[in-house]
Amino acid sequence: MDFNLAALKLMVAQLKEAIPHHTPPSSFTLGSGGVLFQRAWLQGLLISIDNNNDNDNDKDNATTSLPRFLLDDGTGIIELVPINNQFSQINWQLGMYVMVVGCYVNRSDEHELPFIRIHKIVDLSAFPDREAMWYLEVIEAYRMFYGPCIEE
Repeated sequence: MDFNLAALKLMVAQLKEAIPHHTPPSSFTLGSGGVLFQRAWLQGLLISIDNNNDNDNDKDNATTSLPRFLLDDGTGIIELVPINNQFSQINWQLGMYVMVVGCYVNRSDEHELPFIRIHKIVDLSAFPDREAMWYLEVIEAYRMFYGPCIEE
């Protein structure tokens, strides 16, 4: 993981359009001109929480005892997979509005949801204005940082 690459503020719909890039490994570009990234910063509602991962055939998640989540940001749904068990100590509930940051992984099977290997998740439910502000933050980041790079 190259931590010199910023975690981009994105919507799920934008992530689904990301193009795999091979330098550095496991990176993606946003748009045809490309803003290079590996990590994404998303916010949305938890719509599914799976604490019982019995699927031994899952090659994308080596630690099947960790909870898995589905997040809906209004533009799409993405799976969240924690990188360690620190998140299993929290009482996650459906409908929580959360912020997540982690490594984006696009599965090769187009019928499976892409996922984020989350290394940070924060419950923002106590701040009801966060959802409206998030859309503005993503638009501002695009206009100020990502848009000019893509258009060049």
